[in-house]
Amino acid sequence: MTLVRRAVVKAPSDLPRQEEILTDEALGFLAELHHRFTPRRDALLARRRERRAEIARTRRLDFPHETAAIRHDPAWRVAPAPAALLDRRVEITGPTDRKMAVNALNSGARVWLADFEDASSPTWENVIGGQLTLADAFRRRVDFTDPVSGKEYALRPDAELATVVARPRGWHLDERHVTVDGEPVPGALVDFGLFVHHNGRLLAEQERGPYFYLPKLESHLEARLWNDVFVHAQEALGLPRGTIRATVLIETVTAAFEMEEILYELREHASGLNAGRWDYLFSIVKNFRDAGPAFVLPDRNAVTMTAPFMRAYTELLVRTCHKRGAHAIGGMAAFIPSRDAELNARAYLKVKSDKDREAADGFDGSWVAHPGLVTVARESFDAVLGERPHQKHRQREEVEVTAEELLAVDSLPAKPTLEGLVNAVQVGTRYLQAWLGGRGAVAVFHLMEDVATAEISRSQIWQWISAGVVLEDGQRVTREFVRELAEEQLAAIRAEVGEEAFAAQGWQRAFDLLMRLALDEEYVDFLTLPAYELLTADETRL
Repeated sequence: MTLVRRAVVKAPSDLPRQEEILTDEALGFLAELHHRFTPRRDALLARRRERRAEIARTRRLDFPHETAAIRHDPAWRVAPAPAALLDRRVEITGPTDRKMAVNALNSGARVWLADFEDASSPTWENVIGGQLTLADAFRRRVDFTDPVSGKEYALRPDAELATVVARPRGWHLDERHVTVDGEPVPGALVDFGLFVHHNGRLLAEQERGPYFYLPKLESHLEARLWNDVFVHAQEALGLPRGTIRATVLIETVTAAFEMEEILYELREHASGLNAGRWDYLFSIVKNFRDAGPAFVLPDRNAVTMTAPFMRAYTELLVRTCHKRGAHAIGGMAAFIPSRDAELNARAYLKVKSDKDREAADGFDGSWVAHPGLVTVARESFDAVLGERPHQKHRQREEVEVTAEELLAVDSLPAKPTLEGLVNAVQVGTRYLQAWLGGRGAVAVFHLMEDVATAEISRSQIWQWISAGVVLEDGQRVTREFVRELAEEQLAAIRAEVGEEAFAAQGWQRAFDLLMRLALDEEYVDFLTLPAYELLTADETRL
């Protein structure tokens, strides 16, 4: 490979071992990725804006007529799954810190989604530390000692570890610490490039990767870009074409109308699709935020996967995957077990019911957020799969989903409530406080939350204000009402954590960001864009 130029790192220089990741060869590889693919990324982001404007004008979406031939062609299939991704009945998700790595790899789950995206706050320390964690894990030298409890964590000797599937950041986020010719490199290319450069050959030799989850795609053209990135990386690193495999998260409503096309573009690298709940709802609000009362979502906890429009989405996903030979992976069980046995028992029943439904619907696997839920999810899928690694034989040919069914948000009888508004303020504030402090996976009210949680929370507040929602007691949701209610919730948090912690831990800054995102007249496409500016504000002097 002829390197066009070398990426420049402008970041704290005292991180332990970062020179192992930021080698001249790795920075050259990033520079080449940036040179080849960032202009196309930029054009696709512009296309997103154009499409959103069209949705605002027409208030509808449909399956694209220009790609109908792909959907109607019965012949094509994605490449057969490699052995390490053949059985995916339970997958565990989490950030790439060392404690999570050990727990996830030891958990008994078949796959660990090692997350540089929604479950990670993209501080420079987390970006580089995550790469070091994974490089060490693949060489079985990752361990961790809790600085508070002194508890030691280590990989189980000779145990079969979960297969790692890394999730880079979405196309919309840049990495301000890595530039080429003064331009920031997309975070997606930084995460992918460093990972595949340092681990690609080793994983290929072990027949365990490199594998990726691709987040927040909005069209098949964005999948085509990723496919071209994969082809280039394989050629540059001497990997056989098709070694890289990708599972795409169908977590935007626009992608739901292009599932087959996305698999088609990635067909020699595709291994499946995943159904993500909170990001999908966030995408509906974002795209149809000015489309009238028919698209106003009720409380987020009232929108379960059994809602008619969510059933349409998940059943179409299973049908699409099995029609094309890909795995269909279900959604997240986010409960965090506690010392409360009664609470755990109730939650386990809900998790079991959810996973039983997914297995019965034809999904080949599903996600959990905590090692304590691995057994619960596995039992649901064991009951359906038995010794089979998947159930792709279930073609679900009876499933026919229309555009109207995918967009039938008003089919839900639930309505916005005061309790839901309070929850959105509380969860949004608590999550953003942790994210701005460098933690992306956060336990809030016994649930493991990530960026998607904050996105749907602030988006629903914005939507309810914009739509003039009237709550069950007759109160109209206005900016003034939300501000007053939110201040009361912030006072409750202040009393809970104490004055000293409130001031020192950035609670006011998190609250102010949530209010800015929820109350401003202009809707911000991704909260991580302004949040990232705050996150790295103390590094701008470098």
